[in-house]
Formats: sequence, structure tokens, C-alpha cells
Amino acid sequence: MPSLFASYLRVYEPLTAFDRDRQSYWRRYVSEGRAIAPLEGPGRQRTSVIEALGAGWTRLPDLPDEAYVLEADDTLLVCPWNLRIRVAEAALSARDGVPSVLADAFVPPVLAGQAKAVVEDWRSGARVLEHGVPRVHEQVATWGVPLRWFVLFEAGERHLVTDPERRALRYRTEISKARRRSSRALSVLRKSVGEAPITEAVEEAARWLEEFHPRSVVELDYGGLVRLLPDETLVEDDSTELVATGLAGLARGEAEEASAAYDKLVARWRAVQLLERCN
Repeated sequence: MPSLFASYLRVYEPLTAFDRDRQSYWRRYVSEGRAIAPLEGPGRQRTSVIEALGAGWTRLPDLPDEAYVLEADDTLLVCPWNLRIRVAEAALSARDGVPSVLADAFVPPVLAGQAKAVVEDWRSGARVLEHGVPRVHEQVATWGVPLRWFVLFEAGERHLVTDPERRALRYRTEISKARRRSSRALSVLRKSVGEAPITEAVEEAARWLEEFHPRSVVELDYGGLVRLLPDETLVEDDSTELVATGLAGLARGEAEEASAAYDKLVARWRAVQLLERCN
């Protein structure tokens, strides 16, 4: 299971993105006060997946639909959890690096086949759109924030709370802005560095955003990472600005400026990643 020291990239879609049954379900879900806050969500997800995996391993279980919810300008926006996919990923992860006899005992081949099919379905954007496979509205990264995520946001979209009871750092933006930024970044990267890993990573993020309703909201949440970083570090965090500076340098052909911004950004998040080994 992923560590709770994780960051999250989420898409909240308006109700009109869902069919009538789903719209009714989410309205009822909110009116009954069942929506879960992002501060509580990761722990709840972890518990739900662990409990599901301990339920017999005969098939992938059907889990209740849960979601994060935003209400902005009288519009209800929903970010479903899609826990079935999380369970499928966990089932496959449980087999990794384990001798086949043990792997089959914990996750039988039939169940592993079901899990693999579920994961492959959602990873294929074309199949999601063509066959109605549920979209995954939340991406998770442990012990850091993928650099490609910062491309989607600007500094003015940051919201920082340092209250010990509600500590959080998030960015939110309209999906149309996130798409434009990823498109510009892709153009710069293709011209300056070609088909490098960073170009492919930004392209993957851009493709993912294309799956969602044009009136959606995109959120980058530092999640449990805020517990690893002091207030001063969070206040001074300028990761989005460093990404913008690097891309601007590449666009102008100023490789040294771009390299300096990139090196600073990588060093910052490598320090966070190394904390995993301190346990």
C-alpha cells in the first residue's frame, strides 16, 4: 500500500460529466453529509483497500463509491475515489518480488488476472473514452511531487494552511488553464530537448487531463508531505516558479538558466525522497 507521506493530483468534475444515475447518487451523497475531506481521505482509502484485500481473495470486491467534493460558484464538483482500481493495484503489488508459490497463495492467478485487466483498462485513455471504463480522478505519488505536476499550476493558485489541526498546501486551477500550460510546456520541451523522459511525462499528464469535462477543476495536494516539512519550508516553496523559470529559459535558448532551475528543483525533492530511508 502507498505511504501516507504522499502527494495527490486530482480532478473534480461537475455533475454534468456523469450519467443521470451517478448525478443522483452524488447529490444524495452530498446532501447526506457523506463527503470526505482531503485531510481524512488518504487514511480512509488505505483502510478500505486493506480490508478489501483481507476479504478472501476470491475476486475483486465491489466497494462503496466515495469521493472528495468541492462546491464553487453554486456548482458541485466531484472527485470519485475509484477504490476498485486501488485494490487491483494493491493486489498486483502484493505479487511483485515474491516467489510464485507464495504469490499464488496470497493472490491467486485468477484474481491477479482480474486485477491486471482492471489496471490496464484505466491506463489506456482510449479505452476509457470508448468503452466507458471509469476514469481515475486521482493520481498518487509517494515521498515527493512529480515535477510534471507543477507544470499545470501557477504560484498565485497556491493555498497554504499552517494551523496544526488543518495543515495543508494545495494548488487549484481550472482544467482549461492546466491544459494550456501543459500544451505550452510540451511545445517548448519538444523543440529544446526532444523526446526525453521529461517530455514524455508532461505528455502523459496532458493526455490524462483530456479525459475530463472542460469545466473541471485540477488540484495538486501536498497531502502527508506537509508533515515532513517545517512551516518555513512550505512558505518559501517556489517549485511552480522554478518550473516556469526553467521552461522560459529553454524557450529563450538559455540552457544555463533552465539547468540551474531544474537542478534546484530536483535537489529539493530528492531531499524529501531520501527521508523514506530515515525510518
